[in-house]
Amino acid sequence: MTFHSYIASLSLNSHKEVLFEHSLYPTEKPREEGYIQVSEVHNLFYATYGNPNGIPVVILHGGPGAGCNDTMSRFFDLTRWNVVMFDQRGAMRSEPFACMDENSPQHSIADIEVLRKHLGIEKWVVFGGSWGSTLAILYGQEYPQNCMGFILRGIFLGREQDYLHVVYGMGKVFPEAYEPFLSYIPEEERNDLLSAYYNRIIDPNPQVHMEAARTFIRFDMICSTHLPSPEALEKILQNDKLVLSMTKAFLYYSIHRFFLKPNQVLSQMHKITDLPAIIIHGRWDAIDLPEMAYSLHKKWTNSTLWMIAEGGHSANDPAIAKALATATDFFAEKMK
Repeated sequence: MTFHSYIASLSLNSHKEVLFEHSLYPTEKPREEGYIQVSEVHNLFYATYGNPNGIPVVILHGGPGAGCNDTMSRFFDLTRWNVVMFDQRGAMRSEPFACMDENSPQHSIADIEVLRKHLGIEKWVVFGGSWGSTLAILYGQEYPQNCMGFILRGIFLGREQDYLHVVYGMGKVFPEAYEPFLSYIPEEERNDLLSAYYNRIIDPNPQVHMEAARTFIRFDMICSTHLPSPEALEKILQNDKLVLSMTKAFLYYSIHRFFLKPNQVLSQMHKITDLPAIIIHGRWDAIDLPEMAYSLHKKWTNSTLWMIAEGGHSANDPAIAKALATATDFFAEKMK
């Protein structure tokens, strides 16, 4: 039985909307944490969780600057999994903070390999969401021999239409949230919102770049969940480090077209199409439209797509979180 048919036998048909009931696992503290020097510039924070003899999995965070945290352990039965997380270049605990020098997906792919070898892992499952799903696919396309399979959430394909949608398209779904996002930029600069926000985020004056970052993230976070929570939003906006890390990295990557060739992700899928994958996407994802997940699934022979009926973009949406925990259990069962 192929992995695809195995997953299909345990779940609803992949072309139907899915709703899972699965309790999350307890959040746990790291088994080990530390730093690894990956270049003369960058020193990356990493942490491991769970069973050192369990199934190895590396978590690739989104943003690109969002970083990882202990709550991501909730998706895994840590008696069965050896979970590895790290903050990508410039993100959160990695040093130097918010540094965009030598910062690209190509650098991150090399960093993942450095970390894998450092930890003595032969192969691992690759788990990523949003930008992390893009990086997971790019890494797999470069090093398919080191991947056991993929669990991906909130698919982002890194095409021009995908990152421009964030600044021009999401407002059609959340017009009341878009109005202050648009109004923040003077009318004469609104023909290029991406550059207008980028120019402010790289301004050395904290009053300028932090105001721009908070405006950007407020809009982004409102659009990210199926049922927005004002309390959760305000908590995020009070975390200056997270707000700046996410905004600066996203805008920097977008200005540089995510350092990808046109349609690069989908055009290279032949390199990993035989590897197993579970693709999880919220039906109401306004940030990364469901079309991206469907297009990826159609290119990925050994994949199953779970379109989550009550899900948005965020992994913290209850329906998305339950699907992720279900997916890790399915992988663990298959890999006994």
